[in-house]
Amino acid sequence: QVQLVESGGGLVQPGGSLRLSCAASGSVVRFFTMGWYRQAPGNERELVAAITSGGSTNYADSVKGRFTISRDNAKTTVYLQMNSLKPEDTAVYYCNVHWGNRDSWGQGTQVTVSS
Repeated sequence: QVQLVESGGGLVQPGGSLRLSCAASGSVVRFFTMGWYRQAPGNERELVAAITSGGSTNYADSVKGRFTISRDNAKTTVYLQMNSLKPEDTAVYYCNVHWGNRDSWGQGTQVTVSS
């Protein structure tokens, strides 16, 4: 019963940067993982980055060194800083929160990297 709202997507040229935000509301949990997934047309949805309530992070190899996931002090908002963007980063990006055996998903935000 957690609601997630993404923002920050848009059109950017190759090599540019974007910062995505995901605001969570609803039930408060102590132990959870928040992450960003993406899905491009014809492709499977893939995990981009994740962060646990303890601050541990994990990244897909394709974005390692370019993307950074972070959270605010209240742990209610998660961010994805995307630098050195490439056309292959073009996708709909979805915010996710997971705890126990439950998941919540945002509506998605479009990121397009093109000249």
